[in-house]
Amino acid sequence: MKHRLLLSLFTLLPFALHAEALQSLEAQDKQVAQTLKVATFNVSMESTNYKALGLAPSAKVLQQVLSNGENQQVKNIAEIIQRVNPDILLLNEFDYIADQSVGIENFIKHYLNVSQVGQKAVDYGYVYTNTVNTGEPTHFDLDNNGKKEQYGGDAYGYGLYPGQYGMVVLSKYPIDHANARTFQTFKWQDMPDAQQPMLPAASTEDAGTHWYSEEEWQTFRLSSKSHWDIPVNVNGKIVHVLAMHPTPPNFDGEEDRNGTRNHDEIRLMADYLTPNRGGYIYDDAGEQVSLNDNDRFVLVGDFNAADIGDKYRPDVIEQLTESPLVNNSLIPTSAGGAEASSEDFSNRFTAYWGARADYVLPSQYGFDVKDAGVFWPTKDSDLYRLVKDRQASSDHRMVWVSLTIK
Repeated sequence: MKHRLLLSLFTLLPFALHAEALQSLEAQDKQVAQTLKVATFNVSMESTNYKALGLAPSAKVLQQVLSNGENQQVKNIAEIIQRVNPDILLLNEFDYIADQSVGIENFIKHYLNVSQVGQKAVDYGYVYTNTVNTGEPTHFDLDNNGKKEQYGGDAYGYGLYPGQYGMVVLSKYPIDHANARTFQTFKWQDMPDAQQPMLPAASTEDAGTHWYSEEEWQTFRLSSKSHWDIPVNVNGKIVHVLAMHPTPPNFDGEEDRNGTRNHDEIRLMADYLTPNRGGYIYDDAGEQVSLNDNDRFVLVGDFNAADIGDKYRPDVIEQLTESPLVNNSLIPTSAGGAEASSEDFSNRFTAYWGARADYVLPSQYGFDVKDAGVFWPTKDSDLYRLVKDRQASSDHRMVWVSLTIK
């Protein structure tokens, strides 16, 4: 009897060890699945190299560049993405191309799915892109230059053709397209206490009146590109990717129409993520929407709003960075940024022209921030070739944050 019992124990032991090993592997997999790297990258790929190609600016130029894997600037962009290897990535300034098979899918196929300089190829099985206001024509003279030109300064967002400076979200986790929300057509006038630009005090007899006519103001869209809420299902937990690319607060005049717009574009997202403050917001389906308590979110994009330095504008980015719902505790930095300027805070720069302009800001709820960085190699690094000038890749750097989902 004793021998049979021992035999049974020895027979069962391998199965017990196997089960324990499986549990250990499952625990490791769960731990890996809880780690999420989120990044934003203004790739400056609107009509990449159209001047060098001798072509007029058009989304078709980018299609041509993406039709093969031969463009060096785009190869460098792909190499940067492969080196950082984020799980979720927002691309700013990637022209909107309705036919994804000749747009973003070709970028993935011909560049990201191909090893660049020995790096492991990356793949993104889930993509979100949509229309934007840049280059979307109007019949108004929005820049008040005396001409109704439809495009450029008279478009809903500055652009020479529809879709210029577009946005794309790439994800290794499923995107819930059915519940994605866009805010491209939200009217600026529908924001309470909007910062409506005024004519300069000393420039005209109409000083003190509104920059936009009543008819223009009634139709003018707030978002210069679009604002997106893209839900991503990360192993059963929803992460709201809140993406935007507000207009630069310059390239205007004393009326500060771009500066006021930049402020209110950032405010729209700040109000949207704050329960009980975004009741006025409606999406492109006409539904009044905002985030709920205890929604996980990550704000991503080129916000064109510095947090310190000579390009800083008071009370703009603070709408997000000082929100009690946003975790801005770990500021991404780089040695290359520190080297690029004598300012003691330049290590946080994300653009070569000297500012923290690009942000990845997670919610306080649902995440622990583990690490963060800006891809900006120093001049003595072999990788400096990837960022040495705008033609190498972009005038912006990729910014990333690693999170643990709670």
